[in-house]
Amino acid sequence: MAEADETEKPHYHGHRARLRARFLESGGAGIPDYEILELILFGVFRNGDVKPLAKALIAECGSLGAVLSAPAERLAKVPGCGEAVIAALKVTREAGLRLLKEDAMQRPAISNWQALLDYCRAALQHEGIEQFRILFLDRKNQIIADEAQQRGTVDHTPVYPREVVKRALELNAAALILVHNHPSGDPTPSRADVEMTRQVRQAAAVMGIELHDHLIVGRKGHVSLREKGLI
Repeated sequence: MAEADETEKPHYHGHRARLRARFLESGGAGIPDYEILELILFGVFRNGDVKPLAKALIAECGSLGAVLSAPAERLAKVPGCGEAVIAALKVTREAGLRLLKEDAMQRPAISNWQALLDYCRAALQHEGIEQFRILFLDRKNQIIADEAQQRGTVDHTPVYPREVVKRALELNAAALILVHNHPSGDPTPSRADVEMTRQVRQAAAVMGIELHDHLIVGRKGHVSLREKGLI
């Protein structure tokens, strides 16, 4: 029995070392979302139990991906989530996106389709408003630019085919892949999505530029308009 005046160790004593060791041994496999967040938070808080904050962030946003993608204003509503925590979360997300983007751009897009999809989903599936991006490709289908063209509302993004083609000509692009997200989570294309795609394809074709696909991304997956026969 411990002496009455002996300082009792906190319940989380040794937890950090055990969690780090478990992560390194497994490579992250089987580690729940809140514990991945704990590992990130260890770098912000040198001492103390960060599990309550990690679980509070998951409860607020729903998943690890949603936490990393959440706007700073939403994260700041969680008690204990200050500027240093928000910066750590955003840096982690940016590092992951850059890794996926690098993989996607290493080979021609058409022969590296899964890597491209992984990047597009990671970049857009948790966005709270619609964002319209364009991947510009050269004649070998290598991505030469990835640009956000428009940010809209929760259910609409204005797209101007003339501006899309103008930018493609500036970059000397030979082909395009359109990408946008549906914040509702359902990637099913709307009539407006299909019509806008048709207009961009026609405008691009006049200038000898091919539209390879239009990808719509949501939390429930993605839809390729080409695979659906809509291009």
